[in-house]
Amino acid sequence: MNNLVAALNPIALSFGGLEIRWYGVIIAVGILIAMTLASQEAARKGLDGDFIVDMMFWVLPIGIIGARIYYVLFEWQYYLANPGEIIQIWNGGIAVYGSLIAGILTIYFYTKRKGISFALTLDILAPAVLIAQSIGRWGNFMNQEAHGGEVSRAFLEGLHLPAFIINQMNIDGIYYHPTFLYESLWSLLGFILILFLRRKEKTLRMGEVALTYVMWYSFGRFFIEGMRTDSLYLFGPIRVSQFLSLFLFFGAGIIWAYRRRNNYPPDPYYPEIGKGKTVK
Repeated sequence: MNNLVAALNPIALSFGGLEIRWYGVIIAVGILIAMTLASQEAARKGLDGDFIVDMMFWVLPIGIIGARIYYVLFEWQYYLANPGEIIQIWNGGIAVYGSLIAGILTIYFYTKRKGISFALTLDILAPAVLIAQSIGRWGNFMNQEAHGGEVSRAFLEGLHLPAFIINQMNIDGIYYHPTFLYESLWSLLGFILILFLRRKEKTLRMGEVALTYVMWYSFGRFFIEGMRTDSLYLFGPIRVSQFLSLFLFFGAGIIWAYRRRNNYPPDPYYPEIGKGKTVK
């Protein structure tokens, strides 16, 4: 029996020459859900309800620029020969880590200017970012990108995946690892775990929610990146995202241990914030 089925159309809507791609729609949905969750949590912690939305007007565009710059830098030989494509972000080529780095720097300066705790802000955003990443990976699914190496259809069926995922993983007659799905599920599981730990009394202090996010995401990304076929390489076989994942995982762990040992008086536990506890 012929199992080949046409791929899903990556174009959501088309008006004349204007096309709206599912990738953009899915990313936008993820961002809106994340902003809603973060805004609600910020209000529970005694911050202005508009704080998150106002901050995102800076973080989102700078994050996109950072994601593009990160990608271009590690593909510099190609873009040096094709400089006109540097700004053609619609043709693909953005990196999650670039977005996170640029976004965190923007948040740092924004919170400093507003006199709001940087650590608390990251704690508020951490699970929201994870759910946005989980949703956003389905944009890669629609574009048939961010996949892993070649596998058989029998392998994918053995994972008990729905037929629409298996069929979308068939690209030019070859089936591939759905690494987009692995990362989406890893991020979703992290979202649930961090929400649970964040609400648990006497567990995570302020700042440790964000550190948990860094360690969780980087740990999973290290292994998933090793399966992908579109990685950026630092040198030789060393993948940029794997190197950065290791750096972030151990760096976050060291910062966590240092803060627990040397932060005196200790920061409040996260659930205490907004219940009479104030932070700077």
